[in-house]
Amino acid sequence: MLLLITGGAGFIGSNFIHLVLKENPDVNLVNVDALTYCGNLENLKSVRNNPRYRFIKADISDSTAMVAIFEQNHFDAVINFAAETHVDRSIMGPGIFLTTNLIGTQVLLDLTLKHQINRFLQVSTDEVYGSLPESGVFTESTPLAPNSPYSASKAAADLLVHAYVHTYGLDGVITRCSNNYGPYQFPEKLIPLMITNALEEKPLPVYGDGLNVRDWLHVEDHGRAIWAVLQKGRSGEVYNIGGSNEWHNLALVKELLRILDKPESLITFVKDRPGHDRRYAIDASKIREELGWKPTYDFADGLKQTVEWYLSHKGWWERIKSGQYQSYYREWYGR
Repeated sequence: MLLLITGGAGFIGSNFIHLVLKENPDVNLVNVDALTYCGNLENLKSVRNNPRYRFIKADISDSTAMVAIFEQNHFDAVINFAAETHVDRSIMGPGIFLTTNLIGTQVLLDLTLKHQINRFLQVSTDEVYGSLPESGVFTESTPLAPNSPYSASKAAADLLVHAYVHTYGLDGVITRCSNNYGPYQFPEKLIPLMITNALEEKPLPVYGDGLNVRDWLHVEDHGRAIWAVLQKGRSGEVYNIGGSNEWHNLALVKELLRILDKPESLITFVKDRPGHDRRYAIDASKIREELGWKPTYDFADGLKQTVEWYLSHKGWWERIKSGQYQSYYREWYGR
């Protein structure tokens, strides 16, 4: 089996590549990534010489580049991780989010149809559903109500996949996951930002009152869910993936400080983000019942392991925070 993985140098994509190469010896991967600000080939340093893995630097919205890649390979499936993902950045500059997340998806869908590829899997987010009150959960039938340019671009891409399934007969599936945590996460995201700032004795910025709620899932559990949907999911269906593990942001930050043995005085409340969704919560019963998936990581253990990973990979996140990580591609590939 040959899979096209787009956005595989990012946090979730790189963890998925490690997982698949480790557990599926009959699977070969082509990783296409534009290496924008959060794409980091250091995430894949240990597999760069694996004969079942190949990297190509390209932007999924560049139709010329993508046509060549599809013509030179015979893919069995496409898994689209590629996306601009950070909400704050989407508020500052929405344009690139539409280009990558929507137009890039359209380029991939057209080529998937043209080359009669068996399956297209769109990796999406629970943010497309908008915000929840203090009770209730997102189900696959929850109406889409995105509240940021990022989530709007992802919702639009999901609808495009849906349209290609029903208009052209594409074999397509969509996954929508809650917040992920684990190794290789870009340090501007909540958990790694708090860990690395605390280690540097810097302020820990918490939006608003810190009582926004997120559901957390280990990135490896997410990867196993994506694999299950790729193998067994029904075409045209959406599968929510969540950990049933809700935390207030402030409580999570305090827990990280406790694990690190750092003072809560490092917490600094900052002006809330515009349009900040108050609460996310996922009902993952569909994927559990239909595909037999369930999370394997206990959150307390997974969080401690994540902290330990950042403690033992200081060089990795220091290079990202300094911008030096972007030199890795030039050093390794000579470009």
